Amino acid sequence: MTHYTEQASGQSLNCRKDFVKESEFPFHLSAGDAVSREGADHSMDGVGGVWRPPRYPEIAVRLPAIRRASTLAAALVVSAVTAQGQIRVRGKVQSESLSPLAGARVLARAGGEVAGQAFADLRGEFTVEVPAAGDYRFTVERHGYFSVRSQLVRVEESSPDLLFTLAPVREIVESLEVAAAAPGIDMETASSAQGVTNQEIVNVPYPNTNDFRSALRIVPGVVRDSRGTLHINGAAEEQSMFTLNGFNISDPLTGRFDSRFSVESVQSVDIASGNLPAEFGKGSAGTVAIRTLSGGDRFRANATNFLPGIENRKGLIIGDWTPRVSVTGPVRRGRAWFANSTDAIYTNTVIRELPKGQDRIASWRFSNLLSTQVNVTSSNILHAGFLVNGWVAPRTGLSALTPREATIDRCSRQWFFHLKDQLYLPNRALVEFGYAANRTYGREIPQGTGMLVFTPSGRYGNHYVDGVRNAGRDQILVSLFAPSFQMGGGHQVKGGIDLNRVTYAQQVRRTGFLNVAEDGSVVKRTVYGGSGTLSRNNFEAAIFVQDSWRVRPGLLLELGARGDWDSILHRWDGSPRVGFAWSPPRWENSKIYGGYARIFDATNLRLFTRPLDQYAISTYFGPGGEPARGPVASLFTILDSPLLRPRYQNWTLGAEHYWDAGISARVELLRRRGVYGFSFLPDDRSPATAPPLPIDFVFNLVNHRTESYDSVSFTVRQTIRRQYEWMASYTLSRALSSNVIDVTVEDPVSIENNAGRVPWDAPHRLLAWGYLPLPRKNWAVAFLVDTRSGFPFSTRAAGGAVVGPVSAARFPTYFEMNLHVERKLVFRSHRWALRVGANNLTNRFNPDSVNNVVGSPQYLGFFGGTGRSFNFRMRWLGKQ
Repeated sequence: MTHYTEQASGQSLNCRKDFVKESEFPFHLSAGDAVSREGADHSMDGVGGVWRPPRYPEIAVRLPAIRRASTLAAALVVSAVTAQGQIRVRGKVQSESLSPLAGARVLARAGGEVAGQAFADLRGEFTVEVPAAGDYRFTVERHGYFSVRSQLVRVEESSPDLLFTLAPVREIVESLEVAAAAPGIDMETASSAQGVTNQEIVNVPYPNTNDFRSALRIVPGVVRDSRGTLHINGAAEEQSMFTLNGFNISDPLTGRFDSRFSVESVQSVDIASGNLPAEFGKGSAGTVAIRTLSGGDRFRANATNFLPGIENRKGLIIGDWTPRVSVTGPVRRGRAWFANSTDAIYTNTVIRELPKGQDRIASWRFSNLLSTQVNVTSSNILHAGFLVNGWVAPRTGLSALTPREATIDRCSRQWFFHLKDQLYLPNRALVEFGYAANRTYGREIPQGTGMLVFTPSGRYGNHYVDGVRNAGRDQILVSLFAPSFQMGGGHQVKGGIDLNRVTYAQQVRRTGFLNVAEDGSVVKRTVYGGSGTLSRNNFEAAIFVQDSWRVRPGLLLELGARGDWDSILHRWDGSPRVGFAWSPPRWENSKIYGGYARIFDATNLRLFTRPLDQYAISTYFGPGGEPARGPVASLFTILDSPLLRPRYQNWTLGAEHYWDAGISARVELLRRRGVYGFSFLPDDRSPATAPPLPIDFVFNLVNHRTESYDSVSFTVRQTIRRQYEWMASYTLSRALSSNVIDVTVEDPVSIENNAGRVPWDAPHRLLAWGYLPLPRKNWAVAFLVDTRSGFPFSTRAAGGAVVGPVSAARFPTYFEMNLHVERKLVFRSHRWALRVGANNLTNRFNPDSVNNVVGSPQYLGFFGGTGRSFNFRMRWLGKQ
């Protein structure tokens, strides 16, 4: 037997036919690692079993243990055939856990020119046609994984198949110098796709680096408001669909992303928008697909911020403490793997405008995420995961305008379980079965039983909501990838169904609140009647089919259709999808893409429970304090049925290009138009079950909301020395709605004209971040610059009514600069990363609250925000 060993990336693998041996195979393959291919009979018997030789000659090629991410390639001997004067080289692309990496792009270059390219199918297999025998440099790319670059392979008429094993993009600590290149263009999809990898999540110094939600703001098009709510492409958070390993993890009641888990557990995040594939629905703004690490054959462990720090914030205090521990590795090498991440978050908040002793609150949050993968056989892969988290936050809402007695204690719990079984059928089809369960619990406890008082200068009294809320979702997914076929190009058809059962129950008691003028006189008093105990369920069903038609390697067309139904609206609605991605000939590093999609938002259960909830009873007072009107009731109802499903028309057009120097540029235009959105509007009709009180307002749920969003964005990024990178992006956008302020049971506000810019509209945004090397070895600097237009807000009268147009005023321009320095070192055979730096280096005043009450002495006064803060991070990266 003759073995060839690759010493470094780019060294030739000599695959000449002269060295054929038919009786042995040099790779150690565990049970379940069988490879099936036309013209071959490859299988394994038993654990560590016997390799059955194929019916044609083999070539022995072995690679050493992987130590550098750019050399993650090995060769598996099968065959190559000559057809029409060309040589076909076959191979496979897989992950460290032996999962096929469908959609990976494989390029073969000769003399600097691309001689052939192909894309991996569902099994990760590909066939590249090259014009003649000779030496070729192979590049393998897939988003979210380190690329193999310029792997030199000698191709003959009978050549081996190539087995490429790609590692997920993450911080590689086996060597302090990482040889891994960023991927090129993504020809796997025609939709607009952006995202972040584990490496970027760990390296970029965004605020609250323990918070995964905060990490998403480093993606162009994603902004986070002062409440921590995420907004993607100018939409509300519930208009985006969040998935964890393919399953819907959005809150069953609100549709928002309230789950928490360690940032180190995330492998990659892909944010798709515009012309989404047909399998994605229930999110007009886009889909946030979160993939977690699943482990590999090596044990890896790291710990971060395991020691608390001391900060000087109006005196010495224990600062925010975010200990995190992650462990990944094999349960059984070559067969089963796990990844477990645990984190705790202690937050100590100090309000600089409040007097000492009443100016700070502390909260605790805990989460644990376990992910596993079991390769039952080579054609049966089982994935499972379990997430649990909890949150205890006394005196939530403390601010310069809200003292301690007016705050509310909050606590919440969640558990999320998912299971997916992938079956690769003999006819080259793939079937996926999946189930997920999500359960949430929330508790709100006020500081007392009094009423909350709103004054032009702030609030006092007790919060008026005391409640328990439980919600759940059960989801069943079934998908079928039909066998690919050729007809004017390659076709990959995928179809499936998505079934959901959503439940919600609450027990809520509300006292009431007072609106008080500057002179202390009561303007309006609101109490609540009826029962706050209710429950509501919804059943959802979706069916989809999509054809990914690769006309040629550089041209992809996506044609799809989707249908959605639920038990609340009782109707089926169809949505067509069409998209294209084109890489021009001889411009393989360029991509032009675009498309159209009609997308429906999920039916928000929270809206349809308002008519079942308590109702507000208001009394209005005159200037002398005498009742002028009331008590009168404000009711929520649904008088018109059936309602239509909110729908959005999305158009996308973009172009991107990658240069060999690691520089990429991208320009993208996005247009979204929404009609038939749900909104509660005043109605002259009264519901049949109205209470025996005069009516103040009847808010009827109708399809009157319209929305529009337009944006153009420019992004440039570069990978330097294969480990470092920087990114700069500018986005010009506009987000409008005909129903800016949502009228709720807690805030039955009177609005004459509710059309304008949404509260998170940011017409101009410049975002830049980087992780760059310093002249001294193993030293790096990390930075983030984020500046945007201030968010708009509305002004109100002392009685709570909106004064003037909505969103007529804005916060000051937001500007943040964070600068950190990091040193990686080895100490006593352990790897460490030490980081020190400052957030908001310029000490810019970025307020997060405003006094918007007309007539207040503090009218248009801004408060809150975080000044300059110094941070220290210690990370243990495992043994050397």
